[in-house]
Formats: sequence, C-alpha cells, structure tokens
Amino acid sequence: MTAVKKWKPEGTEHENQVALVKWAALNLKTYPELSALYAIPNAARRSPFQGAWMKAEGLRAGFPDIGLPVPRDPYHGLYIEMKVGKNKPTPAQCAWHERLRAFGNRVEVCYGWQEAVKVIEEYLGAK
Repeated sequence: MTAVKKWKPEGTEHENQVALVKWAALNLKTYPELSALYAIPNAARRSPFQGAWMKAEGLRAGFPDIGLPVPRDPYHGLYIEMKVGKNKPTPAQCAWHERLRAFGNRVEVCYGWQEAVKVIEEYLGAK
C-alpha cells in the first residue's frame, strides 16, 4: 500500500477511485479476488446521444461506483459508493443501495480511497 500513498490524490472522487484501482492492482498477490474489482461508469460526462445509448444498454442512475462480485458469508458481493468531502448519496443512490442490500449484497459509502481499502480488506477477511 505504500506505493499508492506516495501518489497523493487531489481529493476528487475520480482521483480517489483511480487510487483505489491502483491499490487493487498492487495488492493482487495478497488478495487475488481483487482481479474481479470493476468500476461502473455512471457519473461520466457524455453527450445526450451517448447517454441515451448507454441507458438503452442498461445504465442505471445511482448504481454504486465500484463492484466486487466475490461472495463472503453472508454476502453475495460488495458494492462501494465513492464520495469526497461533504458529498452525500443521492436519493437514487440510496434506493440502489437498499435494493442491492435486499438482494444479499454488502453496500458501503466510502469517503476516500483509504476508507474503501479498509472496507475491502475487512470484507476479504484481512487480519
């Protein structure tokens, strides 16, 4: 984890998410399950045409930013909503969080990549 600590995120959600993905890449030997970590590009800026195209393909507003489809008793998978500063989940995000929890998933809102790392490590059973 020290290699990522040298890279200091500026504080945006994007930069924190990039730091989390870099951390995951550096820790694949410790946690091979991280090879299944993926991002959901809901917040990306796009043209109206691209937005309609992606919506037609199944893009859903409010879906969490990060997914880890690795079961850990009692959960089917882990989803993380990345936030920074004083940002709070939107009503659409809260609705998805509750829906995903009702389907047996763990969902966490993490403020910064370090908090997300702690959640992932705990979820994967780090000592």
